[in-house]
Amino acid sequence: MSLDWMLQKPKYAPPLDPGFRPAALANRAYAQAVADAGQGVPLLIGLERPSGSVSRFETRVFAEGDARFDASKRFAERLLKFLLWQLGAQKIYLAGPRALCEYLAACYTPSGSRAFDAEFLGENVYLSRFEAVCCAPEDVPEEKEVARPLGRHLEGCRIGFDLGASDRKASAVVDGKAVFTEEVVWEPVGQRDPNYHYEEIKASIATAAAHMPRLDAIGGSAAGIYVDDQARVASLFRGIPKDRFDEIRNLFLRIGKEMGVPITVVNDGEVTALAGSMSLEDNGVLGIALGSSLAGGYVDLQGNIADWLNELAFCPIDYAEGASVEEWSGDRGVGARYLSQQCVFRLAPKAGIEVPEDGTNAARLKLVQEKLEAGHEGAIKIWQSMGNYLGYALAHFSNFYSINHVLILGRCTSGSGGGLLLEGANQVLAGEFPEIKDRINLQLPDEKSRRVGQSVAAASLPVLK
Repeated sequence: MSLDWMLQKPKYAPPLDPGFRPAALANRAYAQAVADAGQGVPLLIGLERPSGSVSRFETRVFAEGDARFDASKRFAERLLKFLLWQLGAQKIYLAGPRALCEYLAACYTPSGSRAFDAEFLGENVYLSRFEAVCCAPEDVPEEKEVARPLGRHLEGCRIGFDLGASDRKASAVVDGKAVFTEEVVWEPVGQRDPNYHYEEIKASIATAAAHMPRLDAIGGSAAGIYVDDQARVASLFRGIPKDRFDEIRNLFLRIGKEMGVPITVVNDGEVTALAGSMSLEDNGVLGIALGSSLAGGYVDLQGNIADWLNELAFCPIDYAEGASVEEWSGDRGVGARYLSQQCVFRLAPKAGIEVPEDGTNAARLKLVQEKLEAGHEGAIKIWQSMGNYLGYALAHFSNFYSINHVLILGRCTSGSGGGLLLEGANQVLAGEFPEIKDRINLQLPDEKSRRVGQSVAAASLPVLK
């Protein structure tokens, strides 16, 4: 049976991507069809992390034997993929129609369609074997979420850094006020020697430290997954051979020890959310960084951070059969290809813009942004398309997060592009999801905060002893 009824055409199609089929519309259509049929059965998913925390998600799907069961497989597979990268898990429990649960579990075997995700989450993130088990509903563990306060410590002389794949930033912060900020273009992704990363990061810290009377603490944000201030996996370090990754894993702990101060490093999306919560003096903040990839972070309604991944770069937002392929995971339609500089480079040829393959990604992005500022019609359509993507993505995210505010940062929001992103997203929310538009405040910080706000917020991470 065709899935066209579920993969709905958006009212506000991206100008350069008419084939885009938003996850938010597909999930809404599927849920409505199940409700209208009155024959849905429960699907319960449990996501367990090595810390002992457990997340649960329950929905309803068509039963086995229904003519639309193929749609159930598509819906559930994309849903589980989203939950895994939003929440994280080393073990998943699947309770629902047997054939559907067995299909989902098979996806996460070494030969399954989601083998990358299973290996990535198991071996790289949680350092243990990934498991997917089918079970009865009563065997799914009870929910046990773990949250903690993060940052907001402003006293003393601190350094905050933010590491992206195109540039790195460092700020010297004295009693909550930035007294120095520096941005440096670098190319970390292809580097095979961990000493490159060590020397470059250490140089930024030393430069910032020279602008303060002393150094009390270091806080950092970076693209990737970090646990206990250790790098578990990140695109920044993709070039590092496996037999030398321990040098990267303990890189930040080494720097903190050498500098003789406490150091805290977390995902850049979390710092984006923290920066928003601090500036807005409110909670329920989803932070999104549109940089070399897509990073996400979330401050909950109590002002805390859960032990979730919030890796929105790997979360599906486009369900089209021909959706763009993300080169690392090999999956289609995930966030990194729609809300980052990867999207700019992907759409540039469709916009009549030739972007040289050589040179740094920062320079390549700057070339397209200069055309945007000059009024190039194709460049404008790139950011209009990203604005549409953003609107439908936020509608999708709102089904999984309790959101009062959305703060967007990152190099892709610089200049007039930021306004186009907001305009496109707000148009989508107002026209397709008015109930969401009325309760979410979507905003963009001022130009300086867009580019260096994360490094300043990162400085507040460590607790002074």
